[in-house]
Amino acid sequence: MILVVVGTRPEAIKMAPVVLALRNHVHAVPVRLLLTGQHDTLATDVLRSFGLTPDGNLGIMREAQTLYDVAQGCLAGIRDEIRRSTPRLILVQGDTASVFFGALTGFFEGIPVGHVEAGLRSGDMARPFPEEGFRRMTGVLARLHFAPTPGAAENLRREGVPDDRIHVTGNTVVDALLDITRRTSEPRDSDLRTLLSSGHRFALLTTHRRESWGPPLERILTAVLRLVHETPDLRLLVPVHPNPRVRDTVVRDLGNHPRIHLTPPLGYEDLALALAGAALVLTDSGGIQEEAPTFGVPLLVLREVTERPEGVEAGVAELVGSDPERILAAAQRALSADDQGREGREGRRRANPYGDGRAGLRIADIVADFLEAGR
Repeated sequence: MILVVVGTRPEAIKMAPVVLALRNHVHAVPVRLLLTGQHDTLATDVLRSFGLTPDGNLGIMREAQTLYDVAQGCLAGIRDEIRRSTPRLILVQGDTASVFFGALTGFFEGIPVGHVEAGLRSGDMARPFPEEGFRRMTGVLARLHFAPTPGAAENLRREGVPDDRIHVTGNTVVDALLDITRRTSEPRDSDLRTLLSSGHRFALLTTHRRESWGPPLERILTAVLRLVHETPDLRLLVPVHPNPRVRDTVVRDLGNHPRIHLTPPLGYEDLALALAGAALVLTDSGGIQEEAPTFGVPLLVLREVTERPEGVEAGVAELVGSDPERILAAAQRALSADDQGREGREGRRRANPYGDGRAGLRIADIVADFLEAGR
């Protein structure tokens, strides 16, 4: 049996293709899907979109919880799950608290760990915090490293991971997006539905990272407000993160403009439709850096450093930080290049360095071989 640990919505999105591929594999091995509850309803809703139901939920989410609370809940809950179900392999994905403490519990219990989306590095332990630390420490504990890109694999080699433990698979987020857009046609969110049917250009803004809180977020919002003022035909869609440190600032600075639409966080199906329909994406999200190139949409990364440099190197993303002048200038360049139209989007799609939609299948093959060999 394989124990798949999922904590947050992004983990659910990126692990769904792996679970589906394992369950449909010719040498299918039983899979038990465990939620930690770090993102409870959000993760459950995403899994439901892929036809998946969790087999267990630790329910660790508490009001005003800290990383210490998450650590305690994950370590105790995953330990008990391992002792009940006795898995032969634990799979974790990404760089959250659930990922690291899932890997650490596997290490304590003597169960090999496979790390999906291994090898991402920003080179700065403070940006993003605490994710950079979590993914580095998970890399020390993992037996199988599923690197999404050759660059991520090279990071692991530099850290001394043996070649036979590293497997370049592509990123499962591309699998997930292609799957979900085949399943989805009509947006649930009314603002998004209006924008997509109106024929107006719109930009999509998402921002939530801890290092963006405070002055960086205020500078970002200053830039996008100027962008909307100076681009009369542009609308802006902002799914507002529920954290009060983000929500209160966004509502205060952007809440009174007639061409700015503030919405609750979008469901995954709606997010995919928004990315596919947007003229421009501005984000500090890690996952969206991989998702936007799948649709060929111009992408501005609102961070000073990124653990996903492949998009910048391929020319499908631009790193602009939180400086208002840089953001405004880059956004205006991207929007003025709209005359490339479909040709420009297709070029960015072809240049997408993050995958071809078959990463989940590759991971399932490697896992099946690993278990068959009894390693």
